[in-house]
Amino acid sequence: MTQFSEFNLKPYILNALADLKFSQPTPVQEKLIPIILQHRDVVGQSATGSGKTHAFLLPIFNELDPDLNEVQAVITTPSRELAYQIIDAAKQIAKFSPKPISIGGYVGGTDKKRQEAHLKREQPQLIVGTPGRVWDLISNGGLDVHTASKLVIDEADMTLDMGFLDVVDHIAASFGQHVQMLVFSATIPQKLTVFLKKYMDQPVIEEIPVSSIISPTIDNWLISTKGQDKNQLIYKLLTIGEPYLVLIFANTRKRVEELTDYLRGQGLKVAMIHGGVKPRERKQVMKRVKNLEFQFVVATDLAARGIDIEGVSHVINDDIPTEDLEFFIHRVGRTGRNGMPGTSITLYSPDEEKEVEELEEMGIHFKPKALKDHSIIDTYDRRRRQTHHKKREKLDPTMIGLIKKKKKKVKPGYKRQIKMSIARKEEMDRRVSKREQAKTKRKHRKQSSKRYK
Repeated sequence: MTQFSEFNLKPYILNALADLKFSQPTPVQEKLIPIILQHRDVVGQSATGSGKTHAFLLPIFNELDPDLNEVQAVITTPSRELAYQIIDAAKQIAKFSPKPISIGGYVGGTDKKRQEAHLKREQPQLIVGTPGRVWDLISNGGLDVHTASKLVIDEADMTLDMGFLDVVDHIAASFGQHVQMLVFSATIPQKLTVFLKKYMDQPVIEEIPVSSIISPTIDNWLISTKGQDKNQLIYKLLTIGEPYLVLIFANTRKRVEELTDYLRGQGLKVAMIHGGVKPRERKQVMKRVKNLEFQFVVATDLAARGIDIEGVSHVINDDIPTEDLEFFIHRVGRTGRNGMPGTSITLYSPDEEKEVEELEEMGIHFKPKALKDHSIIDTYDRRRRQTHHKKREKLDPTMIGLIKKKKKKVKPGYKRQIKMSIARKEEMDRRVSKREQAKTKRKHRKQSSKRYK
């Protein structure tokens, strides 16, 4: 099996990986790191939690020149949480370098004037940021990226969904002529393909297959709310057993706030993350979550692709994502990482049956569960009634009626009576059919005779 040492990385990078206890690359790292080191443009299509961050960080650090005080690589990512995660990962590698490596982290909601003042004194060697803030600093703040030789667009499909692709287009146009572009995305929509053709030179496109759409280490449960109060149901789920860290996802900010208030009212220590929370506060909350100050986190889908916390034992879906079912995969992917076990619990109501079926068509398999007497039990397949109904529709109505009349104590000759009744019904049906056919023929003869008179 491949080892990181086989990639001819600089010794300090291997030391950084050893500090993380990383010895063997993930499939995406094994495929893409050698290609990136060959200075090829790359499109890496891989699932959440595949290890793509280090797939581009390791080759970048391997070629960074600490003695060259200019921008050498730029990484954009659509959410602040993702940017902070990449910044943290980059700093972890940089601290093992024998010479200092400067990293500029630029995200929306931070002090832009202070960043502009710092750029006048020094240009960072590696830039990580959200597209809007990076472009602001390029266009008005003195950030000089034309010296950079690498541009990474992380979570490209999410960048498109959030409306940032035009901004990334402006950033890419600010680079010099010879730029290696590395694009990472869970999916490759048509609009993204147009952008890639504009900037990439015969890219190597690698789709890293997965054995299942969600990790096999995840126990994927489906629970029908059946008109129950969802706040109470979620509270009961949270207080069963001893979950290590639970992420609860809801579709709207209002629902996140409502659920957070309810759970806090029940005495639980709950963190809340959504787009309306101020950036500085979100950063502080994320730091406290990582420090295990909270056992429960309620969040919107904005955070689903921006939360990368070790040790998430449970994910609870308050509802199914309405705008994009792909978010379901990103939600569930927060648990069961790095081979660890995890549990995903999805609550659904009868009006969400269509969404559940669409998820199943995507290759997601659920285990039907129910909450009874403060414990989780196996339950029946929600589609059993549909199957039973279809079987009954195929039976003759007379036979159904006869079977319904059947008593617990079957009298002698009962089966023979049913057979005889069905035979009489079939004989009557044949006679009726013959009469109808004869009637139709007589009608046609009369019409024909009138036409020829």
